[in-house]
Amino acid sequence: MNYHEFIETIDQKDPPDLSPLLTALWHDKNDDWENAHGIAQEVNSEDGYWVHAYLHRKEGDIWNADYWYSRAGKKRPNVDLDAEWEAIVMALLS
Repeated sequence: MNYHEFIETIDQKDPPDLSPLLTALWHDKNDDWENAHGIAQEVNSEDGYWVHAYLHRKEGDIWNADYWYSRAGKKRPNVDLDAEWEAIVMALLS
């Protein structure tokens, strides 16, 4: 699946068969932060920590977000949330 194919699934009733982190980001884009967070916090990898960090940044919990960015080996980006969401999706799809 490429980025454009992923975006086309956003309007579907349910997510397609995706990796857990892409499923989390699918839910996030569908305004279901709780479900997205529940999935992301179960993935113990740098990518999982990155998605977890993004979700806490979106929530406005910057201290917690910075903790998870650190676990992911990243710094909080200086881009808007949509740009970060896109960057994460692109990275996960590559």
